[in-house]
Amino acid sequence: MLHERRARARLLAAILPLTLLAACGNDDPTGMLAEGGGGSLEGDIKASGSSAQEAAMTAWIAGYQGEQPGVLVQYDAIGSGGGRENLIAGATDIGGTDAFLDEEEREAVKERCGPRGALHVPVYISPIALPYNLPGVDDLQLTPGTLARILDQKITTWDDPAIAQDNPQADLPDTRITVVHRSDDSGTTENFLEYLAAAAPQEWPHEVDKAWPVPAEAAPQNTGVIQVVNATEGAIGYADASVVTGDAVAIGVGEEFVTFSPKAAARVVDASDPVDTGLEGDLALELARDTTASGAYPIVLVSYLVACTHYERPQRAELVRDFLSYIVSEEGQRAAADAAGSSPISDSLRERALALVDTIQGG
Repeated sequence: MLHERRARARLLAAILPLTLLAACGNDDPTGMLAEGGGGSLEGDIKASGSSAQEAAMTAWIAGYQGEQPGVLVQYDAIGSGGGRENLIAGATDIGGTDAFLDEEEREAVKERCGPRGALHVPVYISPIALPYNLPGVDDLQLTPGTLARILDQKITTWDDPAIAQDNPQADLPDTRITVVHRSDDSGTTENFLEYLAAAAPQEWPHEVDKAWPVPAEAAPQNTGVIQVVNATEGAIGYADASVVTGDAVAIGVGEEFVTFSPKAAARVVDASDPVDTGLEGDLALELARDTTASGAYPIVLVSYLVACTHYERPQRAELVRDFLSYIVSEEGQRAAADAAGSSPISDSLRERALALVDTIQGG
């Protein structure tokens, strides 16, 4: 049904006069849907947030505007914390975030979104990779405990006995370790800290937060972390896998070491349970960070698009529903996988996401 509607929309968009398409920036669309959803939409959608989603969002916007050329979509990759703040403040229609709204945020957003608050749609599944810069060491392996001690700066050189034990075949240099973290409040940071707390609770004593807890080298957003790691011999950091092009750590899981991949990340997500956010059918997920399943990569990021359950304008609600429906469709998920190397959501998760999106109301 969804694909049939889009096919009709593409046909109508092709024959509509150019003067109609020129109205794409109108905040109060005048092009109404024909009964059954067979018309072409007009208007604009403003979103901001997760930098991890940036490559995927670029692909989603291009694909969606191919289907709905009368809709202008804008996305500002300012980080997950900024995305949540903008949604709560009413500055954007949708917030992109790598961590679901906390209890305080879920309460605050009700002033803008109505008494039911906001909903979480998981749209982007990606490993969080551990890029490192250590010439001559191509296949670095680290157990969770060793990784935690490195990041907590309890291990300070690459030839430390604990690292050597994880890498018996490697010729490790005595290079000093430089830990690189996000300088901005980040969902990627929060997801990574959740992993460390779950997988290495004895070695990692810090609370889970959006900000990195140990003073070290800092850089803004995922791309900033990669730039510093690539420029600094001996550096190690964390970033969404979509921006990692060089060496990355294989992490210990059970009795094996697993490298990041979309398939390995997806195994963790499908084994995870929804969080009780107070909204029936919501899809914020409690990820199985401490899994020991073979082939699973537990340092994974599930990035959400957070939308109001209710918008003042019916047209605004229709635009948000349509855009989110495209993103979780097979076509939208394939576009993200091609552009960012993410793992498409499963068919069962897609079905639940579409049902959730369909509850968005306006008026």
